[in-house]
Amino acid sequence: MIQPRRIIFSRKGFDSSSGGCPSPILPDGRLLSLPIPDERSRVPFADITHQGIALGDHVPMLTRQRLQAQSGAHIDPDLNAAALPRLPGWRPIFGQSGAAQGHLKNQGVEVGDLFVFFGLFRPVIETAYGWRFDPTQAAKHVIWGWLQIGDILGVDTLDDAALPWARYHPHFRWRNDPSNTLYLASDSLALGELPSGLPGAGWFERHCASLQLTDRRANRPGVWALPRWCFPRGGQVPLTYHAKADRWQRETHRVILQAVARGQEFVMDTRHYPEALPWIRCIISSNAGAVPWS
Repeated sequence: MIQPRRIIFSRKGFDSSSGGCPSPILPDGRLLSLPIPDERSRVPFADITHQGIALGDHVPMLTRQRLQAQSGAHIDPDLNAAALPRLPGWRPIFGQSGAAQGHLKNQGVEVGDLFVFFGLFRPVIETAYGWRFDPTQAAKHVIWGWLQIGDILGVDTLDDAALPWARYHPHFRWRNDPSNTLYLASDSLALGELPSGLPGAGWFERHCASLQLTDRRANRPGVWALPRWCFPRGGQVPLTYHAKADRWQRETHRVILQAVARGQEFVMDTRHYPEALPWIRCIISSNAGAVPWS
């Protein structure tokens, strides 16, 4: 059983620059992470469902018609087996390229490491015309899924017959790019000495306090409240891209982080912060809404 040496906090889904708005927290608390728009994608929003909800029915209203049901969706990471019709052999998959993939490679990300996906979310209210963002509620960063790495593949190293079940994935539209990389989920989640009983990838059904990164007292989403052990020590910083000391503030029961405004992949080394493993195990086991895909 391979334990993660690294936990990667990976920002994914709609925000003000990609999609033009947050993803919705539904009136009943369900999380609906919207994949960012992608003109090259073969998959439109109209084809994607999550928890029985057709994304194409709601994206036009939420984006004020900037996007339509037939707009292409960059469905990545793809964690929900029921989101699309699947070919045999499908498994959760995530792609990365460019500078973000370069950062993962430089940090030594390998099989067994764990992606924890978070995004920008805001509650919506039901109206006669559909969902609208609640004007009394602010946007916040929320963890919405995970993927433990079972295999790492370079897209340009694959022959045309490889991974037929994955050819819908948007990263197969980007060829001749040596940085273009796919991360396939492990069969089961390994975060301790005992089996977790959970799949290697999945998503969280509903918003709750343990999934929210944004400090509940904050007036902007990038102010995070983290456990008290998550503080620079021994010359180490908990998350890459957050080396400046003034970003971190220790309080009695929490650590406050001024998270960087941009950036996709923030890597935590569990050798320096072993407390991260039981913490993230508790979050996943308490909130998992996924089922094994096999």
